[in-house]
Amino acid sequence: MSPPSAARRKLGTPTLAMLPRIADSLSFLYLESVRIVQDDTGVCGRIETPNGTERVYLPTAALACVLLGPGTSITQPALATFARHGTSLVCVGAGGVRSYAGILPASLTTTWLERQAHAWADTTARTGVATRMYTHRFGDTPTGATIAQLRGLEGQRVKVLYRTLAQKYGIKRFRRNYDPTAWDAQDLVNLALSAANSCMYGVVHAAVLALGCSPALGFVHSGTQMAFVYDIADLFKMRVTVPLAFSLHASTDPEREARRRLREDFRLLKLMPEIVTSIQQVVSPEHAGSQIDRSTSITHLWDPQLGQLPSGTNYADLSEES
Repeated sequence: MSPPSAARRKLGTPTLAMLPRIADSLSFLYLESVRIVQDDTGVCGRIETPNGTERVYLPTAALACVLLGPGTSITQPALATFARHGTSLVCVGAGGVRSYAGILPASLTTTWLERQAHAWADTTARTGVATRMYTHRFGDTPTGATIAQLRGLEGQRVKVLYRTLAQKYGIKRFRRNYDPTAWDAQDLVNLALSAANSCMYGVVHAAVLALGCSPALGFVHSGTQMAFVYDIADLFKMRVTVPLAFSLHASTDPEREARRRLREDFRLLKLMPEIVTSIQQVVSPEHAGSQIDRSTSITHLWDPQLGQLPSGTNYADLSEES
């Protein structure tokens, strides 16, 4: 077999990044600088080269989410094929950072959305999810601690981390200061941290959409369409974005450097499987890692006493028989 052409290598790496299959048979594909079209054979990524058009066919049936990065375009027939296979499409920034919009197929299962909504609507269950989120971040929490106490504990541990990193990089004093209306007025570490966090939100947003959950139904945060995104992003900030921001304390352009560093090695994109698993573990740990059949789209009817009932049945006829 002849070696792959330069164009095919360019499409495959680094502009094409396939993540491993994870819980619920989710797999993610990141595309950049590619035109996605439908031909007689299937959906392919097409790139123009001096030697002609190179094509790489995409495994549409095996994909749960396609991340459309800069320079991508897609035709309506290709979109329709992804929709038929139950694949979500998310428009993202370079390297998967930042999420601008999502297209969800009508056949996407609502299993995890329903689990999220059920836990969110019940005060006891919501408290349990919030507690698991704090435990996920810090490893342990005091038994029987209230949410107010956990918030206080969070604040203390974040301060300790800031102080430790400030000492490590020789920063005399650091205080988190974020004002979106005065973005450029932030000091270098705060500017890098704000930029890195915005990148993290994009990656988490893509994972939430691909799983079928609602970005708006948060457990710790509330009152915004991104509440759940902020919840999940907080699980990773102390490990990913905060240390990176402090390491850029002497950068001449910390905002640009933070985004470049996160894009270069796909650090955040490689976190995608862990993000999806973490969502499942905090929302419904007893179902985390369970397999969901995405090949079918079955609609049920809901009954408060009987649970799920089959649709497509005339219940007037059954009522007359009883």
